Amino acid sequence: MTMTNFDLQPAVAQRWQALQQTLADIAHRYPDAALASSLAAEDMVLTHAIYESGLALEVFTLDTGRLHRETLDMLDTVRQHYGRELTVYRPDEDAVHAYVRIHGAHAFYESLELRKACCQIRKVDPLKRALAGRGAWITGQRREQAATRGTLAEQEQDPVFGLYKFNPLASWSQDDVWHVIRALGIPYNPLHDQGYPSIGCEPCTRAIRPGEDVRAGRWWWESSDAKECGLHAGNRVIPVTAAPYKATSV
Repeated sequence: MTMTNFDLQPAVAQRWQALQQTLADIAHRYPDAALASSLAAEDMVLTHAIYESGLALEVFTLDTGRLHRETLDMLDTVRQHYGRELTVYRPDEDAVHAYVRIHGAHAFYESLELRKACCQIRKVDPLKRALAGRGAWITGQRREQAATRGTLAEQEQDPVFGLYKFNPLASWSQDDVWHVIRALGIPYNPLHDQGYPSIGCEPCTRAIRPGEDVRAGRWWWESSDAKECGLHAGNRVIPVTAAPYKATSV
């Protein structure tokens, strides 16, 4: 059962009310804006705020073809809880098959370039389709999530996709997120209860150990300053030492 805002601690209640106002302002300024949801905790908070406020903002997700079953099940959870359907974007099958044929199904473990190439096909290219023609998009990024997000702005011009980008949870703490989820009865991915604070594709995500950074389970074999998939490449420019993989060359 969904509780009222009065169940929130005063400081968090202020954040929640400010979030609702921010999303309403975004909907007014950019009626075509959409939330890119990973179906993880932060994005479920934003989804709840959008749906409960009756805002006409689209919520979409990217089904990479390598997600955990628990993550995919969240599509049904959202449908049952809110009576709403998320728009789902998927990668181009030919590009996926070409990558696997040339490099192998698990080539992303071999180098940063091959991992980014896989993310490009499975995540970035579908996101480009999802954002095409829009004036703005919304993310659930927070500053304390990763070294690459430490200076994250709450709103910015996205240099990668060429539209405006809002990160309304940028200043929220992990405790803020979970306090809102529990107080308002927001559904969430059960993997969070199994040691997964950050959830991506199944082969590239593991549960973290006590005391580890919240993003330690994402691409755990890579340096912490390179842990972005390309969806938020503008957070930090990482030098690439080899030519990037191009799907058109296969």
